[in-house]
Amino acid sequence: VADARLVAVGSRSAASADRFAGEFGIPRRHPSAEALAADPGVDIVYIASPHVAHREQSLLCLRAGKAVLCEKPFTLNAAEAREVIACARQEGRFLMEAMWTRFFPTIETLRRLLDEGAIGEPRALSASIGFPADVDASHRLFDPALGGGALLDTGVYPISFASMLWGPPREIGCVAAFGASGVDEQISLAFDHGEGRQALLLASLRADTPVEAVLMGTGGCIRLHRHWYKPTALSVLPSRGAARHLEVALTGNGFNYEAAAVTACLQQGLLEHPHMPLDETLAIMETMDRIRARIGLTYPGELA
Repeated sequence: VADARLVAVGSRSAASADRFAGEFGIPRRHPSAEALAADPGVDIVYIASPHVAHREQSLLCLRAGKAVLCEKPFTLNAAEAREVIACARQEGRFLMEAMWTRFFPTIETLRRLLDEGAIGEPRALSASIGFPADVDASHRLFDPALGGGALLDTGVYPISFASMLWGPPREIGCVAAFGASGVDEQISLAFDHGEGRQALLLASLRADTPVEAVLMGTGGCIRLHRHWYKPTALSVLPSRGAARHLEVALTGNGFNYEAAAVTACLQQGLLEHPHMPLDETLAIMETMDRIRARIGLTYPGELA
């Protein structure tokens, strides 16, 4: 990324920090999050630890004077999100949820098409994200103590996509399938966003889903093709006229678009990015809290 340098890494042990730093040529390596947060040469920290550590590590870095880019899900629940957001605003530090999907060129193309009225008024969304993971109760995906389950790990993607389009849902319908470890291994959601706008969303750790998203409007539909959460192609299928298939060439591994957007915010002195504002991140966490209340899903030790 132009105008940015990877200068330090922090991990739970010196050995793992050394391995990572060696692989990617990082000059400084720290054996803890605390040591990384105390590094005076670091401007912003990207937090990519398990879900349960997001609140604590975000607060640690913000209070140490660092800007923070924190992986999704932003926290375990809305109460934790409120605390982290309040801290960032009190400290006057940049903070953003790392929902990388929003920064891909393909999503910029989607925004342009919607602004142009390519499919009329968007009325319905269908989106899935799922893969058949090997069941392992000790893996973070299946460990309740680490915030495992389909909702937080994969469901956040289509929920965030629906939020990007229409904001939080007014009504929620949901069903979930639980596994032996106690986490939700599959969840189906039906959202009513008001004014006739609806979303049907599926997240799974057990099923290989199409991983496509289709946005349907009064004048046609737009299909984001397989792996829509890191999109490289979309098709416009108008009710009248010829279909169009658009391939969007990518550079890097996709995370670079998000990193470049954050770098630009820091250079401009912005504390939030308009494509992923903090109030929307909080609303998404509130939506997932509502879903969890419906299906009876809790995590050990979460902040109430």
